[in-house]
Amino acid sequence: MASGVKPRVKVPSSASAGDVVTIKTLISHPMESGQRKDGDGNLIPRSIINRFTCDFNGQNVVDVVMAPSISTNPYFEFEATVPEAGEFKFTWYDDDGDVYEEVKPISV
Repeated sequence: MASGVKPRVKVPSSASAGDVVTIKTLISHPMESGQRKDGDGNLIPRSIINRFTCDFNGQNVVDVVMAPSISTNPYFEFEATVPEAGEFKFTWYDDDGDVYEEVKPISV
């Protein structure tokens, strides 16, 4: 497990039905590419967030696959239409099998 991993999400707390809202996400993660060496010359194992998804009331909104070249602390900003009150569920998948989740409700 990567240490210090912390997801952060900004979603408006309310919107009107049919509104387009801006969603911002950031996860603190070192995103080790697996190509660097430590002080003894050994490769540091790859450890990245390899996939990010966002669902609204069970419907997929965003599904992103990430590669080792993505920066530390990946940040995503995107827009979504809100048809009804519900919950946005955000999920990040780590190479080591860990899954980080965050849920944000939105009222209409």
